[in-house]
Amino acid sequence: MKKNIIYLVLIIIIGVIAFVPGVKEYLRDQFFPIATIENAVHISEADYDIELKGINVPDTNLKNLKDKPVFLNFWGTWCPPCRKEWPSIQKLYDSRKGNVNFVLIAMNDKEEAVRKFLKENNYNVPVYIAQSPISENILPKVFPTTFLIDQHGRIIIKEDAYRDWNTETVHQFIDNIIK
Repeated sequence: MKKNIIYLVLIIIIGVIAFVPGVKEYLRDQFFPIATIENAVHISEADYDIELKGINVPDTNLKNLKDKPVFLNFWGTWCPPCRKEWPSIQKLYDSRKGNVNFVLIAMNDKEEAVRKFLKENNYNVPVYIAQSPISENILPKVFPTTFLIDQHGRIIIKEDAYRDWNTETVHQFIDNIIK
């Protein structure tokens, strides 16, 4: 009798997944987030137009770096969660810098403070200070804010908080977008 109830419950669950509109897509997005790439939000050409003063790299414009996926992080030396995630960003950079353009934009910071922070911690991830307005579409409301943007301008990941960036999940996202 218990076996029959279990089979009946399984059949009902499969039926709901197969025939109720939206359930299959919801479950796919929850358990297989890489599938959501096709529905990702795009940033425009204008959003990329940010003049960047290089702190430990040459000056550039963000639009010059969109030939590869972009790891775009907004942070500040004054922000404890930003400082906390730096070691994982450095490790991700060390392993993926050939496939991804890293752009870390120091916000509300003095250049000297940023240089001192990088030197004291032996960080070499490319850091910039924005020299032109940042589009409202990507301007952070909290810090840190990080975007992983593919080479087509799709936002694959947006994180508005501290995160360990050197995880298998992040590496898998990057592997999938650099194919």
